[in-house]
Amino acid sequence: MTEAKKTAQKKPAEPKKLGRPSSFTPELGRLICERLSKGEPLAVICRDDNMPAVRTVSDWKLVDANFSADFARAREDGFDALAAECLEIADETSGDTIMTEGGERANSEWISRSKLRVETRIRLLAKWDPKRYGEKMTVAGDPEAPLSQGATPEVIAALAEMSPEQLRALASKPIKGQ
Repeated sequence: MTEAKKTAQKKPAEPKKLGRPSSFTPELGRLICERLSKGEPLAVICRDDNMPAVRTVSDWKLVDANFSADFARAREDGFDALAAECLEIADETSGDTIMTEGGERANSEWISRSKLRVETRIRLLAKWDPKRYGEKMTVAGDPEAPLSQGATPEVIAALAEMSPEQLRALASKPIKGQ
């Protein structure tokens, strides 16, 4: 067989992947998830030496379904850890009072700082996981909390039996007290 035929029979080479090869390892993924599960924010984790950038971790989650699932579980655990930390801060009373020449008095600086620490964590939790830690709001059209939830079953049944004309007439009447 001639050299030209051998070359023609070879499979074409796969194109080289562009960019830097991934530095993801299962060990690094576990370390990131472990720290997340303790309530440490990803941005803080990624500031450490030998840690990837936040964007790199986001890319890993897109590529690796297992890491993405582990990351999501760790983040939920981390939110719960932050909530538990709020309780610890609120329950810690060792610095609530100080001794002065006039006797024991409230340590307003300590108390204010503790209050700020708790409130900061609660606000972050409400932003990061609003379903579990946010304020409950009822929105029109929410199938889980319809606007009729305050009406009695009898009122709902009566409204359902009304014609469109009757409903329009009812809607046009002023409400007492308004």
